[in-house]
Amino acid sequence: MNNQDNTNMSSWERIQSGVRETERLIGQKKYNMAMIKARQTLEYMVKCLCEKSGITEGSLIDMIDALYEEETISKTTCEHYHKIRTIGNKAIHEEDNSAYNANQAHHLLSQEVYTFANDYSERRKKTPAPKRRPTEDTGRKSGRTESSRRRRAYSSGPSIDPGSIIKPILLIAIIIVLLFIIKMIRPAQTDVAESTAPSVATETMAPSQEDTTEAETETEQAAAVMYRTTDTLNVRPAPSTDDARIGVLAPDTEVEYVGDYDEQWAIIMFNGQEAYVSKEFLTPAS
Repeated sequence: MNNQDNTNMSSWERIQSGVRETERLIGQKKYNMAMIKARQTLEYMVKCLCEKSGITEGSLIDMIDALYEEETISKTTCEHYHKIRTIGNKAIHEEDNSAYNANQAHHLLSQEVYTFANDYSERRKKTPAPKRRPTEDTGRKSGRTESSRRRRAYSSGPSIDPGSIIKPILLIAIIIVLLFIIKMIRPAQTDVAESTAPSVATETMAPSQEDTTEAETETEQAAAVMYRTTDTLNVRPAPSTDDARIGVLAPDTEVEYVGDYDEQWAIIMFNGQEAYVSKEFLTPAS
């Protein structure tokens, strides 16, 4: 019995270590490694559940589906497991390095580790001892004994560690605050850049058609904004990692910057057409 308890404690510590390591990698902006670590931790947790449920180990997707079919996990947990698995596969096979996907994988993993600890522990699977029917001689006394046993059984249930609840909530709050700060800083930088732009004095005389054509040509040339890549960057035909990449840009490659698509994606000119890349790895060319 002691050997089994030690094995369970070691498995639980290994799962907790995987969650902490995923959080540490995100803090170091190693998003690709964080997503891979989250998938590895999920796979180990799934194998533990399969071992408890007597399910033969196989591929990760088959084990998750088998746990759901055996009603060992809920539908929501099954969907979360597959989401973490999908994000990890993209990190492994497509070299995805998205901060959003890494944080999503960590959030889902933290939530399901808490569920694993409270809903699927060995203590929940223990069957209660059979109740002994009171005899006529000991009716009232036995009734009191059975009642006290039931009260002790209810009071000795598994306790919830407040730290395991507070930690994921704090992490989510920190991520929300950081995203809000980034959103507030970027418009402020745009306003400063616009306010410091030199004003151009206008002449009272109407420009000729020739001057207007030359001015429009100069404006089109000046409108081409050049950025350079800070790391190897995948080029995609649409703003989504689900679309196959159409090219790869090496570090320190200058590209023509068209504009922002949203807070995560930027539009560039690639082989004479508009394409999409992650904004995180672009910086204005000096």
